[in-house]
Amino acid sequence: MDKRREGASASLKRIWLFVIAITIHNFPEGLAVGVGFGDQNIKNGLILAIGIGLQNMPEGLAVALALLREGYSQKKSFLIALLTGLVEPIGGFLGLWLVNVFKPILPFTLAFAAGAMLFVISDEIIPETHNNGNEREATYGILIGFVIMMILDITLG
Repeated sequence: MDKRREGASASLKRIWLFVIAITIHNFPEGLAVGVGFGDQNIKNGLILAIGIGLQNMPEGLAVALALLREGYSQKKSFLIALLTGLVEPIGGFLGLWLVNVFKPILPFTLAFAAGAMLFVISDEIIPETHNNGNEREATYGILIGFVIMMILDITLG
């Protein structure tokens, strides 16, 4: 196997690992939104849904662009990026059901969802975004996202 083909194969494997990581981390995000709506306080659910929805847009774009860079068509890249986000409603409905059935463990459910998101972000997404000379832009993106979430928390919370 020639080196060029081997490099392309390794790059494709990394991209698919990234796509799978995004898909996996979307499930607890949906779970968190479902739990947020599950306590019958629409305000809590809305804050979570807006915040997670805002950060999902560039996340889906990152998936699609990574696939485009690997030679996938625009349509296929869009559909795969869309599919990575479709696990969120499943998590949302599960979270809604769980909070109604297991209300006493609500704090643990929220902690699990937050911990899962933090793990995937710190283990997969941050290292991936800090490649190829994009460290500063990626760090600014994280800081801007944090500021937006704080503004949403203060204005809506």
